[in-house]
Amino acid sequence: MSLTENPELPSAVLSDAVLDTLAPAFPAGAVDELRSQVHGPVYAAGDDGMAAEVATWNVAVQHTPAVAVGASCAADVAAAVSWAVAHDLRVAVQATGHGPVRNAAGSLMITTRRMQGVQIDPERRTARVEAGTKWVRVLEAAGKFGLAGLCGSSSDVGVVGYTLGGGMGSLGRKHGFAADHVQAVEIVTADGRLRRLTAGSEPELFWAVRGGKGNFGIVTAIEIELFPVSGLYAGGIFFAGEDMAAVLHAFRQWVPTLPDDVSTSVAIMRMPDMEFLPPPLRGQTAVHLRYAYSGTDFEEGERLVAPMKAAGRILLGFIGPIRSTEMDAIHMDPVDPMPAWEKGMLLADLTEQTVDALLAAAGPQVDIPLIMIELRLMGGAFGRQAAVPNAVPGRGGAYAVYVIGPGIPELAQVVPLVGRGVLAALAPWKAPETVINFLGEVSGPEEVAAAYLPATIERLREVKRAVDPDGIFSFGHAI
Repeated sequence: MSLTENPELPSAVLSDAVLDTLAPAFPAGAVDELRSQVHGPVYAAGDDGMAAEVATWNVAVQHTPAVAVGASCAADVAAAVSWAVAHDLRVAVQATGHGPVRNAAGSLMITTRRMQGVQIDPERRTARVEAGTKWVRVLEAAGKFGLAGLCGSSSDVGVVGYTLGGGMGSLGRKHGFAADHVQAVEIVTADGRLRRLTAGSEPELFWAVRGGKGNFGIVTAIEIELFPVSGLYAGGIFFAGEDMAAVLHAFRQWVPTLPDDVSTSVAIMRMPDMEFLPPPLRGQTAVHLRYAYSGTDFEEGERLVAPMKAAGRILLGFIGPIRSTEMDAIHMDPVDPMPAWEKGMLLADLTEQTVDALLAAAGPQVDIPLIMIELRLMGGAFGRQAAVPNAVPGRGGAYAVYVIGPGIPELAQVVPLVGRGVLAALAPWKAPETVINFLGEVSGPEEVAAAYLPATIERLREVKRAVDPDGIFSFGHAI
């Protein structure tokens, strides 16, 4: 069955189950033909090196594409997309492997991690970043000029996927979503053409890509705005689990007092009893406060966080002056590949009753197999539309909730049930949208569509029909 044989089932809206049954078929020698058209390596199913090429950071999802192309440049991407269309294959893309949603089975997968170019323009305060680049390279390159990009909780994550899915980082309440500060996008669409999108060039597609992520083509590079940030007053502290109720209620009362210079979150953490953790945290349930003050008066940064420091017994941590290249110290996200189940939503409010509901579902008295439940403060610039509007959902949210559990086979049925149960306990305060990067596991396009307001998803689908009518790009957070 090809992508176009059944007009009653347009591939852009096929379910995951149906998509995964579409068996690729192409003539002998076709893969050799593709190898002659690209500079990077090409693997067919069964080839040595295929598994390593398509390996994910979140190893709970493993890809089994029919063909993989290790793109070394935009021309490789264009050639691979054209070849896939000619041979009736859908196209998937992966950079760092942090955000896989499901197995890209039977696809042509383009991996972009070899595309590592970073060009800083200190006068214009911009960076041109190729598709496989991680944030750490951008922060290091920009930091030499006293500049920084709107990195998320980890600099180990790829710039492009994070940004086009919204991008909600430690400078976000001051500057907004990372997608709000994209000045240009270079993208290969289903016709195999490399396009450069700006506010004045193909504005509708430029609007859609910033927030619609990988639905419209393969992005080969983006140009982003940088900000003067030489340092922050930032870090994180861990509170003892027995003080969880006091800390969470203190957080609820504290955050409405904060200026936009402060971005913060609090997370319930269930730590494994393993040697790589500091002794005070091993095997413990703790509450992790993450804090970033981007103003210039560090004494003010300390004054603002002082009420939270007094909220409970501190097990470990540091909040103080850091360089912009040290922002990983705020969230302390893991860097080694791991299996994880993830799911999130936004809250319209955080009331006393909301916190009590969270404590009842996930407090220290409950034995649940979840690694983290985070409440991240939104508002500020997150709530304002970008100067050049985009499709990023979630501007009406007050807080983001993000749940992570171990994605191991032994808990494959339990973790999603428990994680969704925690989110269900908070459902009375749910906001109508969800940030795409926090959407996590999805059952199919309709669940992705529900992350957007109705008018936004209809506009996105109009753009999709215009640039990808046959649903060539139907993996990831497909609409």
